[in-house]
Amino acid sequence: MSRRGSFRDNAPLERLFRSLKTEWIPKLGDSNIAEAKRGIGEYLIDDYNDYRPHSKNGGLSPIAAEDKLNSLSGIS
Repeated sequence: MSRRGSFRDNAPLERLFRSLKTEWIPKLGDSNIAEAKRGIGEYLIDDYNDYRPHSKNGGLSPIAAEDKLNSLSGIS
């Protein structure tokens, strides 16, 4: 990921921004910058990383995939 202007280098970030724009942006907008920063942070930390389905997990969220793996391996 070091070539300047390579679309492959930007793909993960472009995907994140697409998800942010389509899944998070409030319908009426935020009332101020602090509210927007808090909302984006909550989306990235809570929803995008933990609960949003990911194709690499067979369509499961990371938490659901981990729970499934733990139940199959006998770890609780």
